Formats: sequence, C-alpha cells, structure tokens
Amino acid sequence: MTLLAPAIILDRPQMAENIGAVARAMANFGLTDLRLVAPRDGWPQERAWASASGAEWPLNAARVYETVAEAIADLTLVLATTARPRELQLPVLTPREAVEQAHAEAAQGLHTGLLFGPERAGLETADIALCQAVVTLPVDPRFRSLNLAQAVIILAYEWRMGLDAGAPAAFRPGPEPADAASLMGLYGHLEVELEAAGFFHPPEKKPSMVQNLRSALGRGRFSEQEVRTLRGVITALSRGRGRVLEKIARSKAEAERKSN
Repeated sequence: MTLLAPAIILDRPQMAENIGAVARAMANFGLTDLRLVAPRDGWPQERAWASASGAEWPLNAARVYETVAEAIADLTLVLATTARPRELQLPVLTPREAVEQAHAEAAQGLHTGLLFGPERAGLETADIALCQAVVTLPVDPRFRSLNLAQAVIILAYEWRMGLDAGAPAAFRPGPEPADAASLMGLYGHLEVELEAAGFFHPPEKKPSMVQNLRSALGRGRFSEQEVRTLRGVITALSRGRGRVLEKIARSKAEAERKSN
C-alpha cells in the first residue's frame, strides 16, 4: 500500500522565496500536499516558483486557507514544529519519533500533517493547541533558529527514510571484481619485486607482512583493468630501480677507470 504522505502546513509564511524552498524540499522527498495559511504577501507569488528550482508541482497544487483550523480540518494527526518551550501539556517528539507516528497513522489510510510557523516568531500557542504533539529538532541550544525550508527538509527526509531506508542504487553499473587468479598474480608480482628491493626485513616477519599486504589489497575489490594497471605500475617501478642500479654501476666503473 502506498502511504499518504503528510501535508506540509505553513502558518502565515512571510517570504515567497521560503515557500519556494519548502516546495523544493518537499519534492526532494516525495511530499506534494502544501497548504498555506494566510501568506503575508498573498498567493500566488512569482518569486516562490523561481526559488523552487523546478519543483513546481507542490506550488501548483498549493491550497490557501484563512486559519490553521481550516487548513487541518481533514487531518487526523497534526504535529506542531517548534523550538520554543510552551505551557501546553503535549507530548514532545523528535523528528524520527514524529514521523513514526505519521507512518503508523498513514498505514491505517489516514492523513496527517506537519505544521510550521512564521519565519519571524514561530507558531503561536493557540495554533499549537490544535495539534496532538510537538516536534522539536535536537539543535544546539546556543542557536535554535532554523530556516523554514531546513526544518521542513529534516522532517521530509525522515518520512522518506521510513519508506525506504536503503541506499540508492549505483549511478551506473561498475566493472565486476577481478577473480582470485588475477589477484594471486598481482600478489605474486608485487611480492617478487618487494623481495628484490629488500622490503621483507627481517626475514622471519615475511609471512605476516605478506598476509597483511594481501589483506589490504583484497579489500580494494579491484577490477581486472585495475589489476592490470597495478601490475603495470609495479613493472615500471622495478624497471626504474634497475636503471638506477645500472647508473650507479656505470658511475663506479667510470670512477675506477679514472683512478687507474
């Protein structure tokens, strides 16, 4: 069953740009029901569409009401978002707890809502009294103020996580990991060159050093192409070491010739 997402109710929003940013946040996480209570500058406002960055469907379907009571009339559970302590004896929920209640309500085919107050002062007590619980975000007490769209997007994100907590699919399919034979070839190639370079010292520690190297490389889950690239790197380094040794040998021979 497809759950009915909560309505987002903005009480007396003051700036059209904030309404547009809220619509964008809603669209990101699959919410579409936007309700505006007495927007300060009326409705519609062109600036809202501009700040929505293409997320127009919540704005196009937005409904305008004169009071909070009218905006929530068809909802069975309304949660008020506020960071201010109030005298009302209502349950106080985190965003995750609030959305869990919204999910439970929606699972019964019921419609819920999240109520947000004006940007300047937040919700009034009279409007909070119409709700069944308060949602407070765990922000730093030194600075509790959140942008309206920020508050909305946190609740919208939690709603979406409750629908699908898994990570999104890969943006594009990657190459398959190399098989064990290819990895063993890489390990052997590297270990031969490290032996020649005197890396395994003291000799009695070589088995544990080899084991650690193989474990570290194995966690990389290299593709066949990556294995070939790494083996090319090892070959280049070993040839470079050989040229250095040849240069040293020539220099010694030249010095001996001159001394004789």
